[in-house]
Parts: sequence; structure tokens; C-alpha cells
Amino acid sequence: MRALASLLAVAALFAGIYVFYLKKMPTSDPGTAPTQAISLTGVRSDLLQIAQAERSNMALNGKCASLDELVSSGALTLTKPERDGYTYEVTCSGSDFRATAQHVPAPAGSPIRYPALSIDSSMEVTSN
Repeated sequence: MRALASLLAVAALFAGIYVFYLKKMPTSDPGTAPTQAISLTGVRSDLLQIAQAERSNMALNGKCASLDELVSSGALTLTKPERDGYTYEVTCSGSDFRATAQHVPAPAGSPIRYPALSIDSSMEVTSN
């Protein structure tokens, strides 16, 4: 009987530790769920790839290119133009560019928030 009580106490201890650490998981952006961290990291990585391809294209051709032009020229190797509901867009303004990642808004009343991310020629990803 003592062995069973010890086993239950150890199981309760591990369950308590598990729940404590699960609730303390870091989030990558304020107001987002911890499970979104992987998706948001991937979106940031895609934005950096897009910005690097855009900077290279501007250095070679002297002009800003659309996302489709970057992919078709081989400067960008994105396999798909979206990730986990985020879609990408490049806007050009003279010799400057801005790549943005937008997600469809969460349903009304949902606690989940999908931040819009963007990057420009400064190569810094910002959350909007």
C-alpha cells in the first residue's frame, strides 16, 4: 500500500511540474498562444528570405520586384506563397520595399491574435 501511495505522490508531483511549465511557456509575440511560436518563427524566416532576395534583386537590376518576379527569376525559393494562414506581399516605393505577412483575422470572441509582420530594407522584422 505504501508503494502505491508513493507512486501516486510522484505522479502528482510530475503532473504539477508539467502543468506549471506548460503555463509558463514563452510566447513570441504579446497576446499570442505559445503554440503559435513555431508558425511565427517560420513567417519571420520567410520574411527575411524575401527581404534578402529583394535587396539582391535591387542591387542587380536597380529596381524593386514583386513576389512573383522574385520567385520566377530564382532569386527566392519559397515553395508556397503562404505559411499557416499567413500570406506574403511585397510593395515597392521607388528604391525602397516592404514585405508584409498578413493572416486572416481570428473569429470574433477568439482569444487568439494573429499579428501582422513586416520587413523593409532595414532588414528588421516588426510586428504591426
